[in-house]
Amino acid sequence: MPRMVVPLTDTKVSKSKPKEKPYSLFDGGGLFIQILPAGGKFWRFKYRFAGKDNLLSFGKYPEVSLAEARKKRDEARQLIASGADPSTERKAQRTLETTDSDTLENVAREWLQKFMTSLNQGYYMRVVSSLEHDIFPYVGQRPIREIMAPELLSVLRRIEDRGALDTTRRVKEFCGRIFRYAVATGRADRDPTGDLRGAIPPPVSHHRAAITEPKRAAELLRAIDSYSGSIPVLCALKLAPMLFVRPGELRKAEWSEINLDKAEWNIPAEKMKMKIAHLVPLPRQAVEILTDLRRYTGRSQYCFPSGRSFQRPLSDVALLAALRRMDFGKDEMTVHGFRAMARTILDEVLGVRPDIIEHQLAHQVKDPLGRAYNRTKFIDERRKMMQQWADYLDGLKKGELTTVR
Repeated sequence: MPRMVVPLTDTKVSKSKPKEKPYSLFDGGGLFIQILPAGGKFWRFKYRFAGKDNLLSFGKYPEVSLAEARKKRDEARQLIASGADPSTERKAQRTLETTDSDTLENVAREWLQKFMTSLNQGYYMRVVSSLEHDIFPYVGQRPIREIMAPELLSVLRRIEDRGALDTTRRVKEFCGRIFRYAVATGRADRDPTGDLRGAIPPPVSHHRAAITEPKRAAELLRAIDSYSGSIPVLCALKLAPMLFVRPGELRKAEWSEINLDKAEWNIPAEKMKMKIAHLVPLPRQAVEILTDLRRYTGRSQYCFPSGRSFQRPLSDVALLAALRRMDFGKDEMTVHGFRAMARTILDEVLGVRPDIIEHQLAHQVKDPLGRAYNRTKFIDERRKMMQQWADYLDGLKKGELTTVR
């Protein structure tokens, strides 16, 4: 004999509380509401068709009321009685309702316009290029609602087969953000990228080459002093080991950010990797270099303008090419490697506290209370460290390789 089900009431549904595990309250006729540990309440309809059990979602409570859920249940039962599968009918209806604006490409371009154009232009163009090259040609014209995990994985496998695992994971992340935007705007039911967890191998970690041994560092510093290239490149090369900022931050430095009187360089948040403004105390040697450089490039917006136009900063390969000209190969030194050089020697040779070094590197450092990086924290200690570091580099060039900790 079938178990009697007492129909639900609005009061019972509204007052139902989440538990440690999901549980269900039944209304009868296959309709029930599932209450999740996080607090969400979702209407489900369980039915049997062609010898198989099926489950249909009717939406979330209270957006979908008890009365509306019952109406959906009754409509579904009528379809079953007429020999139609409610799930199949729903998919067919959605296909008819799909418009050109519901394709993955159009939703993606809408997302790009709303959320990406305000970011760094170079980063924005890399995102666009990745989508246009690796996603749009294959599934761009597909209704975004119909794209499931296996289809998306087959597209991502094309990138993986090129050996570009880092790119594969980045593109998957972009797709996830696009799908979540589609869900929020009612054009997709869910984000299928969550089902791809574990389906893509983790990227292989590549450490950027860096000279961290003082004797070899001294040879590099002397080579920089003897460099015969352009003045902006020469000055950038001299400041790279001294200030150990990220290469892009150095190349794109603007005179409006530099205060030579205060011996400070204030890098705005939009130029920083972590999107937090960063303060770089300038040692005496850096002030001298920038003072001389200003006589040459002061009419440009940029401290280190391109050799082709004062309206653009140095290219991202200019400093790397200079290192290669000085016979420092890619397996020995990169421009980013100046950061590792400073971090290692400041710690192991000069005995500077690691937390002070990390703050000056603008890494995401949290204090015991969980508070994130503060641009002025340890500023007095950092000023002292930056001058100590610049003096140490001067000593290295003269052959002074030992320092008392």
